[in-house]
Amino acid sequence: MKKTEHTFAIQEIAERFGVTTRTIRYYEEIGILQPRRTNGGQRVFTKKEIVQLQLIFRGKKFGFSLEEIREMIRLFDQDPTGKQQLKRTIEFGYTKLEEVAARINEL
Repeated sequence: MKKTEHTFAIQEIAERFGVTTRTIRYYEEIGILQPRRTNGGQRVFTKKEIVQLQLIFRGKKFGFSLEEIREMIRLFDQDPTGKQQLKRTIEFGYTKLEEVAARINEL
């Protein structure tokens, strides 16, 4: 017997993260999220998309661009061990630290 994966509708996901459904659709439009669709065309979100959204919102909180976040998510898809993603995230992090230090010096 195959275990059924729990899925969520877009409204449930939006409420869970405190964002609009438009925000979720935007992330799909720009290729950061790729939820499956039902035969009727409705988006179906799984644990994978929830984790990706957590990464998106955490990345935004720390000042990463959506392009940087997209790259980090794609790296994890290519290397499920997470090593490549971690390495690139650290590189992005050091760049952010340098940017902040430069702004502080400017002030």
